Amino acid sequence: MARLSKEAAKAHEKATALVALDRDLTETEKDFVLDNWQEAASATHNLAGAFFTPEELARDLSIEVHGDRIIDLCAGIGRLAYSCRDHWGRRWNNQRPREIVCVEQNPDYVAVGRKILPEATWICADVLTVPTLGLGRFDTAISNPPFGAIRRSGNAGAYTGPKFEYHVIAIASQIAEFGAFIIPQRSAPFRYSGEHYYREERDRDCSRFIEQTGIAMGPGAGFDTAIYRDRWRGVSPRVEVVCCDFEETAPAAVPQPVPRPPALAVVAPSRPVIDMPLPDPGDEQLAFDLGAAS
Repeated sequence: MARLSKEAAKAHEKATALVALDRDLTETEKDFVLDNWQEAASATHNLAGAFFTPEELARDLSIEVHGDRIIDLCAGIGRLAYSCRDHWGRRWNNQRPREIVCVEQNPDYVAVGRKILPEATWICADVLTVPTLGLGRFDTAISNPPFGAIRRSGNAGAYTGPKFEYHVIAIASQIAEFGAFIIPQRSAPFRYSGEHYYREERDRDCSRFIEQTGIAMGPGAGFDTAIYRDRWRGVSPRVEVVCCDFEETAPAAVPQPVPRPPALAVVAPSRPVIDMPLPDPGDEQLAFDLGAAS
């Protein structure tokens, strides 16, 4: 078990007391628990690779989420799912609340998560068993999974490599139309966060995953996650947000991102570009009209 500062330990105790209350928590209390319930208070969090998502990064990832049915794989205590509720936006637009399913193997995390998101369906299970649970199809799968060669119960589909983050993405591809994931930068097929410019780069493990599964991973909206490196607790990983459209199966279908804007402003053309068929040279009236419009 990691040693917490006196201040952090006191806040963790208060968060634990809130979780133990025999009533629903207020939104303010939920925020306090999410900010102060320490994964480092568990003796196994390092072995399990469990490090909770910073709030700001969770909000960024939520931009990629769409649809009514959301599943959070390796949900922890629910930070990602909580950020992806779109609670007020959907209420404003007279939409029903999202249906959220959270899958987490650690029962202590599940107990906390049920206080944070009592409206969600919480499943305490090995994430690799999810395709066998009969949960149906989801619009979006989200995850900040354990990173690296974490001990696991088996393989996810066609992927046979060691990296747990890839197994989670492969599981998501079996149950969701789309996915948004926080993974180590070295596991992404590109380098963007903390870099001077975007570039595509795949190491051997990444190429193996894409070749075995055919899953395309892209940058989505393109978040520079490096600005949140000091917001993690106990670690400071360099990560990327990768998005997967599971309708696309060929590695060649990896979307081409828009690069960072150049330092100098780009001068727009002085006249608008009209996307229309070229006129027939013999159509004198159309040629006249185009000349008058210019």
